[in-house]
Amino acid sequence: MVIDVVDNGGQWTHREWRMLRYLGIDTKIIENTTPLNELRKLDGLLLSGGAARVGLTGELGNCGDYLQLDIPILGICAGHQFMARYYGGQARESETPEFGEMKIKLLEGGGVIFADTAEEQTVWESHNDEVCEVPEGFVVTASSPSCEVQGMEDIKRMRWGLQFHPEVNDTEFGAKIMQNFVEYCQKNKN
Repeated sequence: MVIDVVDNGGQWTHREWRMLRYLGIDTKIIENTTPLNELRKLDGLLLSGGAARVGLTGELGNCGDYLQLDIPILGICAGHQFMARYYGGQARESETPEFGEMKIKLLEGGGVIFADTAEEQTVWESHNDEVCEVPEGFVVTASSPSCEVQGMEDIKRMRWGLQFHPEVNDTEFGAKIMQNFVEYCQKNKN
């Protein structure tokens, strides 16, 4: 199975790649300027985080083109914000930027990405921006007191967004969240 990681300049892009490797996935990091016709035959894609404001400005290379692919895609932090805006939602500068531990609560059962994880869990934040309006077709799957959209899902489009970083050790169920994404990709392999 092949799931690549799009490098949007995030500080933990290599951790995302490494976690996929630990899960036995054929993965590599690709630049966000990689043309569609140069992508491998993918079973899934991960849009990494990035520097402050890139999820708001749309300066994420070809991520819009990647979102046209008919494969499961997980957006993390800036990738999540970009995804929300691409599909007609909104993101903004956070009233309170978050760096460090945060407690989130699952909504709607947490959907696919949070399967078999706790209703309340600790995650690791590192963001200045956040999704403030979920696009049509998406549901909010996780929330926290300071960030309403910690997770979102559109099962029909096979799209997930996470504000926090599942790839870091401090996220309590991070490995399980990534495994859930991988398992979904496996079940929906073309």
